Amino acid sequence: MKIVALETFSVAPRWLFLAVRTDEGVTGWGEPVVEGRTATVAAAVEELSDYLIGQDPFRIEDHWQVMTKGGFYRGGPILSSAVAGIDQALWDIKGKALGVPVYELLGGAVRDRVRTYSWIAGDEPDGVAEHALERMQQGFDAVKMNGTGRARALESKAELDLLVGRVAAVREAIGDTADIAIDFHGRVSPAVAREALRLLEPLHPLFVEEPIVPELTADFGRICSSTTVPIATGERLYSRWDFRDLLGSGIAVAQPDLSHAGGISEVRRIAAMAEAYGVALAPHCPLGPIAFAASLQIDFASPNALIQETSLGIHYNTGGGSDLLDYLVDKSVFDFADSHISRPTAPGLGIEIDETAVRKAAEVGQRWRNPLWRNTDGSLTEW
Repeated sequence: MKIVALETFSVAPRWLFLAVRTDEGVTGWGEPVVEGRTATVAAAVEELSDYLIGQDPFRIEDHWQVMTKGGFYRGGPILSSAVAGIDQALWDIKGKALGVPVYELLGGAVRDRVRTYSWIAGDEPDGVAEHALERMQQGFDAVKMNGTGRARALESKAELDLLVGRVAAVREAIGDTADIAIDFHGRVSPAVAREALRLLEPLHPLFVEEPIVPELTADFGRICSSTTVPIATGERLYSRWDFRDLLGSGIAVAQPDLSHAGGISEVRRIAAMAEAYGVALAPHCPLGPIAFAASLQIDFASPNALIQETSLGIHYNTGGGSDLLDYLVDKSVFDFADSHISRPTAPGLGIEIDETAVRKAAEVGQRWRNPLWRNTDGSLTEW
């Protein structure tokens, strides 16, 4: 079997899909994307195709090594995301050709179902209690919300009270048996993170995600030692080397993204590294169906997998005309009950992409860009 073509599709709401085709008619699908930079990642995929066309798709690890280390300049979100999507597609090809799910090629399943959580509210959270109740009625028992909107280097008591009040409203609405995760989105400073975490402790969040930007990773030790709230991070880290020093800092949950951190091959290694530090795995995935399917394959093969993010109904999708299930032939593959998804049994990534729908959407394309936020004084602040 040889790789004969790589084709990318930019589709709403903010996704990039990749089809890797072989001379034996087996097509693998991947999702190589940096949200807001899809054309740039597509160009990186095209450059990597010079090496891949004519190669045996089964040599996944060798291809991963060449794509990540064969160039003098390495790493970063663009290259790592291009490699991630290609890697997903190669695993999909191998699983389909051998007639088994990818998790079987990773040692077999370690669980029968995986817990999921869904988002509530938006970038600047509002109506969180009502939205949390809707999610509970849909069958979820865990939700995630943004904790703050725009944030300054040091915040007033009033702003901190608003943060705690939002989380308290959700806790009151859903009770103590359901879980709340809080995403800080890297919006707050280390000083504000430590103060906010102390105030949130009585509400027992499942975890607080990305309290600080990845450039300040060296500060995670101080933050983790200052609170009993479990800390999660990793969506903007792209390799096991990025995670190496972080895992011993006291974080509770590692969150590599299957479309950013080198794909199935690299996230499998990150998960194993995390296990050695007693750190749980919760793959970051506010993306499309291919990234979600790849995340599930890792979840079912990783003993330390905790919970899986799903983008179903997320605020990024609602204005884009497409949602998680819209590009699937069989939408039932992602059915869940009691907030859990059962182990998929179809070969490869376990999904069938509706290529007709993908091609139609790609004719329109998308040019999603993340918002640019400014403080009241006009200075740029973290979105």
